[in-house]
Amino acid sequence: MILRTLVVHLIAILFLIHPIAGISADDIVVVGNRVTKCIDDSGCFNRLHSAIPMTAHAAPGQTIEFRTRDAADVFGPVDVQAESTPERLRFNQGHIHPMTGPVYIEGAVAGDVIAMTIDRIEPGRYGFSLVAPFGFAVDLMDNKANFANELINGQDLVIWDLNTNFATTDAIAGIRIPNNSFPGIVTTLPGPKQLNEILERELSLSEKGGSVSLPNSIGAVPDDLCGKEGSEKIRCLRTAPPREHGGNLDIRYLQTGVTVYLPCNVDGCGLAIGDMHYAQGDGEVSGTAIEMSADIWVTTEVLKNGPDLKYGPHYQGPSHMLDIPSQTFYAVTGIPVKQIGTTPPDMAYLDSENVAGLKNLSKDINLAARNALDGIVDHIVSTYGYERWQAYIIASVAVDLRIGQVVDAPNVNVTAILPLDIFEAQP
Repeated sequence: MILRTLVVHLIAILFLIHPIAGISADDIVVVGNRVTKCIDDSGCFNRLHSAIPMTAHAAPGQTIEFRTRDAADVFGPVDVQAESTPERLRFNQGHIHPMTGPVYIEGAVAGDVIAMTIDRIEPGRYGFSLVAPFGFAVDLMDNKANFANELINGQDLVIWDLNTNFATTDAIAGIRIPNNSFPGIVTTLPGPKQLNEILERELSLSEKGGSVSLPNSIGAVPDDLCGKEGSEKIRCLRTAPPREHGGNLDIRYLQTGVTVYLPCNVDGCGLAIGDMHYAQGDGEVSGTAIEMSADIWVTTEVLKNGPDLKYGPHYQGPSHMLDIPSQTFYAVTGIPVKQIGTTPPDMAYLDSENVAGLKNLSKDINLAARNALDGIVDHIVSTYGYERWQAYIIASVAVDLRIGQVVDAPNVNVTAILPLDIFEAQP
């Protein structure tokens, strides 16, 4: 597998230098149509179910071009985007996330693993970021409710201008975010048994007050299966969380040259890609990265004796993918301490008197991460003069939340790493 991966990475590098050298148009399987909305595109869907029909077939080793749409389906595919920067966007929560596919990988059967290598990504013209109501530690951000509601209604949206090197926005002047494009969603279709297990466990969690995106038919595609009159509308999974089959992984390291290992739960696997990101920090804390449409080219290999993917996909690639896009950084650490009498919102559903009554929680990564994020947002505000919501979005698209250690009870440690080269001027 190591030799195969080295060869794949070499091919990926050559593909970057000569994007279509030696590959004719007839050798490329193109998935996705140049129409404005997902619902009008036969190669687009926004729910997950084992019965979603395949939209294309590709042989192992054959190049597949996915013409993807942004997470909210507001910009349209790359080729239909306007030349002038949009001033306002309108969102429909039911349209999240449009995915391009699914593709039947020839020769793959349920139980196999496919190795999908990302060969090339071409960003669209524009991206967006916002403070989502479900953002991590959004309760710590000033004016969070009003700002989030304004964004959902299309007001004061942060829209980025993208090129091959950097993203910039008038809404947060003075920063340039480097291009580190990757797909937020890489997935195969869940199998019938897996679908049942996921629905059962997520419903149980919801009944206990946990945060879950349950099936919802509004805006669902395909309409005949998942829509308001769809035959399986109460069983079509929303795309918000990652699951064992992949899905909304939001892992910023899945860039050009990386190979992702995905399970085949149905014959042909049903490979799909969506939720393309121009850049993202580890954590995607505000609920969005720099969200964009993009074209992405991949190749696949079918593995009959692949890795054990019972907890989710694996991936591998060159180590430089793990670096921050900056020569220098500033970092803030966090440990799991809080004010007595308070319960972090993500823990409220546990209904524990112990949590509220303690100042220090034992080995709680979530609370440590909240504190590290709060600290780095404070630093951006005090050092660079941005408003708190702007600093929160900067953190979402550029700051990495990384685990320091998980053994030194009670205080595990999380570090928030801010790349300083994103700022056009230093204080």
